Amino acid sequence: MDPTILDILACPDTHHAPLDYDATEQTLTCTQCGRVFEIRDGIPVLLLDEARPGTGPAVQEGGQR
Repeated sequence: MDPTILDILACPDTHHAPLDYDATEQTLTCTQCGRVFEIRDGIPVLLLDEARPGTGPAVQEGGQR
């Protein structure tokens, strides 16, 4: 994935936190809520409804936002 695009992308939730890229799993993980977004055919799928539930700080503090 292009590093320039990774610098621009953020979680689509209201906190708009940065995303961590996992090249092996082809996913982007929100650094705040922990949601995991898949990359399909080189395209990040940044839809909250399609993200896997997170385990980040927001979830640990009482619920996913």
